Amino acid sequence: MNDLHQSKPVVWALFLIFTLCWFYALDLRTLVPTDEGRYAEMAREMVASGDWITTRLNGIKYFEKPPLQTWMNALTFTLFGLGEWQARFWTGLCGFFGILLTYQAGRSVFGARVGFLAALVLGSSFLWAALGHINTLDMGLSGMMTLALCSLLIAQRDDADARARRNWMLACWAGMALAVLSKGLIGLVLPGAVLVIYSLAANDFGIWKRLHIGKGLLLFFAITTPWFVLVSIRNPEFPYFFFIHEHFQRFTSEVHHRAGPWYYFIPLLLLGIAPWLGILFQSVLKSWSAAPGSTFKPKRMLLVWAGFIFFFFSISGSKLPSYILPIFPALALLIAVCWDAAGRLHLMLAAGLMAASGAVGLFFVPRIGTMTDVPLEIPLYLAYEPWVTAAAIAMLIGGIGAFLAAQRGRRELAATVLAISGFVGGQLLMIGHDPLGNYASGRPLVAAIEAEITPTTTLYSVGRLDHSLLFYLRRTMVMVENPDELDFELKRQPQLWLPTREAFIKQWASGPKAVAVTTPTIYADLQQRGVPMRIIARDGRRIAIANDAKP
Repeated sequence: MNDLHQSKPVVWALFLIFTLCWFYALDLRTLVPTDEGRYAEMAREMVASGDWITTRLNGIKYFEKPPLQTWMNALTFTLFGLGEWQARFWTGLCGFFGILLTYQAGRSVFGARVGFLAALVLGSSFLWAALGHINTLDMGLSGMMTLALCSLLIAQRDDADARARRNWMLACWAGMALAVLSKGLIGLVLPGAVLVIYSLAANDFGIWKRLHIGKGLLLFFAITTPWFVLVSIRNPEFPYFFFIHEHFQRFTSEVHHRAGPWYYFIPLLLLGIAPWLGILFQSVLKSWSAAPGSTFKPKRMLLVWAGFIFFFFSISGSKLPSYILPIFPALALLIAVCWDAAGRLHLMLAAGLMAASGAVGLFFVPRIGTMTDVPLEIPLYLAYEPWVTAAAIAMLIGGIGAFLAAQRGRRELAATVLAISGFVGGQLLMIGHDPLGNYASGRPLVAAIEAEITPTTTLYSVGRLDHSLLFYLRRTMVMVENPDELDFELKRQPQLWLPTREAFIKQWASGPKAVAVTTPTIYADLQQRGVPMRIIARDGRRIAIANDAKP
């Protein structure tokens, strides 16, 4: 059982089952706010408007991020229609692509067994598998950065011939270009900084001669330049907002109100690397070593990649859990190398930690229902308990099975059992969360709202913008009071929204039939002011109202 990677029936069976589960799970949950609804709605509006250059959200120009994911989502919508799996398909494809790339890099640089193990590690790592099923930009960015990293590793290996080195380096440059089109300049800045640090840390300055910089830059700019030029010509305000506000100010300040302490990402890393936490530290500690006489030091490159990107986002003024996702392929390769050489005791400890995590999860299941005091939400939390129970049992059984396999020296079997139980447990947690996600999205209100509106009915969003609700209603709304993320463009085009509640009340009371979605607090204020309105639908977070005027 130490040669599972050499058994084609086993490998292909694992691959086909995993592929089916990975892509099938894309359609099992509601699109939740904020990211999933936002990026699905932007793609829907792109298809509806036919404008593939200027991205928009709620009908307003949206320049925070480049358009690659919006393009891919819009293309999927065009080919397959609107829906959950279509909105997540690009994200799922990038996550899946990253696993295949990591497998190929591990196989090419460290050997077939390490490639097999690296794919198991990355595919089952909780954060990677979870965000591979969420419509957010960071998995798209990570997929393209994984293309850059893995292509670099394969190109720079000591036994690469000239043709392979050139082709894989061009793939690396293409990966960086697509990363820039995914989320901005970090797609080039982060790999560039890693190269500088690596060349110093490994005393490998010759790597700069092996990068095919001339051809690479031509390819890089051929991919990135057209959109940046076109969008700047059509929107003169774009360069300042994108390059200054969205890059320099986001990193150096708390302008987006996403700050966090320096240790913000540490617990996220510890949770996100599960079920491989028990061997993570050993993998990192052993990554500095290099084969005697080697020119390129791949483990040191992987350590620098993971360490610098983690440090970069830790000191940034803007933090979100998904920001450290690009380090996971590097960690997966380091863990795979370590697992391949680790003694039984270390493998047993890693498996035992997984089993212990499952046992702790079972202990906390009865407390899930107490995590909220909102009456409408309590049944949703209680409905989550069986799913968490099933996930904890999967982790417990998988950990015990992996422990027994490791005890008998069957390292590949132990890794496979650990990966399967980790992936199954993570997906159960994701799927079981859907009632809570459905509630958060506002989707249960859609049918009642649709029954009240016609194509000419004005919809207002008062005090909050529900991104997922926009997508499910297939309509934009007139924003009131809260500019959300659209403050920059709304200052340039103030006619596109109503900045005060008083302006809304005036239009609401004197205009034709209209529907608004607002918060319970704002509804109470409108009621106190005597504003005419009728409740259409409500939940614990929002209330949909109509003014009952004639169309």
